Amino acid sequence: MKALYILLTLVLLNACSDNKQKTSEQQADSVRTVQAPKRISEVMGVAVIEPAARISQLSAETGGVVQRVNVTIGEQLRKGQVILTMENALESAQLRQAAVKINTQQDAIETARQQVQTLRVQLQKAEADLIRSDKLFAGNALTRKELDDARYAVQNLQQQIKASEAQVKQAQGRIGELRADIRYASTVAGLKTVKAPVDGTLLSLDAKVGQFLATNQSIGDFAPAGPLVALTEIDELFALRVRVGQKAYIRPQGSNEQLSTGTVVLASPYLRKKSLFSDNASNLEDRRVREVRVQLDNPANVIIGARVECIIQVGNGQ
Repeated sequence: MKALYILLTLVLLNACSDNKQKTSEQQADSVRTVQAPKRISEVMGVAVIEPAARISQLSAETGGVVQRVNVTIGEQLRKGQVILTMENALESAQLRQAAVKINTQQDAIETARQQVQTLRVQLQKAEADLIRSDKLFAGNALTRKELDDARYAVQNLQQQIKASEAQVKQAQGRIGELRADIRYASTVAGLKTVKAPVDGTLLSLDAKVGQFLATNQSIGDFAPAGPLVALTEIDELFALRVRVGQKAYIRPQGSNEQLSTGTVVLASPYLRKKSLFSDNASNLEDRRVREVRVQLDNPANVIIGARVECIIQVGNGQ
């Protein structure tokens, strides 16, 4: 009887212990259920430093052998400044030939004008002779044939003057053609140079004296003048948290050192496939990113092309 009493006591204690454990677990689950989600104040993306106007590639518009390199890497260039010159002996010869032709044509125009002036002097004399011939013919001192010859002389000179004036106009028109030839030859000769497209910095130049450049061959990189930006991509999970005007900062990868602060100046209106730092073009991961650009306040602390971490302060919104 005593043993039965002990057994019932143990069963009741075990049941109470199980009920307490279940109650404790239910309370813990209830706490976890009502716990507020963690708030996000910053989002991060790996970024690359670029000019706001993006890096452009330099190329030669026509082929040729490099004759002279006029600048060095890292040099600040002005728009139109010659970066390199290719051999242009043929084009220069064509330009000189066109210049000689225009000088010759200008001489021909001056000669034709002098001829017109001479004919006008002769016409004045012929017209005076015709007046006298008319008076003599009226006084029966001149025959009809002599009067007709005087009139013919005047008419003939008038026709010669018209023809000479037409030659002057034709020669002047030829001057316009030759000037067009000079402009064309000058343009062709100008294609034998590579010039800075805008104000900016020469980042790289892969051309040496004596090297042959093919048409439209890329020969270097050029950074247009202007502010620098950190170009990053934010995962679609946090894309809606980023807005233009938000503050940000950049730091070296794996470091807490702050290189520069900045401001979000562009947040792409659509999501796209990852493009920055994508090592495998065949990557089939179905994740999208939002392109974001942060204009830097201290561009002197970074180098164009550097990889950094870009931290965007999105506030305390969920």
